Amino acid sequence: MIRLGVNIDHVATVRQARRAVRPDPAHAAVLAELGGADAITVHLRGDRRHIQDRDLEVLRQVVRTRLNFEMAATQEMVRVALTLKPDQVTFVPERREEITTEGGLDVSLNGAQMRPSVKMLQEAGIEVSLFVDPELEQIKESHKLGAQAVEINTASWAVASGTRALAAALGRITDTARLGRKLGLLIHAGHGLDYSNVGPVAALTEITELNIGHSIVARAILVGMERAVREMADAIRSARAERV
Repeated sequence: MIRLGVNIDHVATVRQARRAVRPDPAHAAVLAELGGADAITVHLRGDRRHIQDRDLEVLRQVVRTRLNFEMAATQEMVRVALTLKPDQVTFVPERREEITTEGGLDVSLNGAQMRPSVKMLQEAGIEVSLFVDPELEQIKESHKLGAQAVEINTASWAVASGTRALAAALGRITDTARLGRKLGLLIHAGHGLDYSNVGPVAALTEITELNIGHSIVARAILVGMERAVREMADAIRSARAERV
């Protein structure tokens, strides 16, 4: 089985462009679930550029599947998570000047500093995932840190062009996914996935969850959120069914 987590951050991006009240991310979440989303993903950034604290409060009440809270490994965000009590927290790197998350966590370098936060969240009953690049060492360090899951950064696959580059990118994702499963980690993946490139990643049976945002929200502007999510869910499950 493979879950589809729909990231609704950029619904809030459209709203914040005018500092308006619409479109409402909570409304988008409800429609996404109607379209077949298995989880709703949001990233509360330190600069509050899209999702706001109030959105989290409302989403915690309306989400009926799973709520995945992406966050930087800061004391502020740990406090927010402990209050929110999402089903899952995904630690992601965060730089103020970036447009979107540009790479995975360096768990090898920062694991010691993250360990208390990981433990605190897990003790509160929150599943912890780490967003990492497709590198074997990052998987090993994530396992040592005690995370329950890793989300493999698929950006290199999304931007690759040419048969050789595509094969190399997919190979790295495959190798890290297999190692993660061997170590007992749940394997998630995401970043840059869209309707045209999701199939080969979705076909990897080690992966249990894909988190996709921008391409779904972009499609939803044209056809509506429910249909956009349903089309992505169909693409993912078709790819998995063909592999199985």
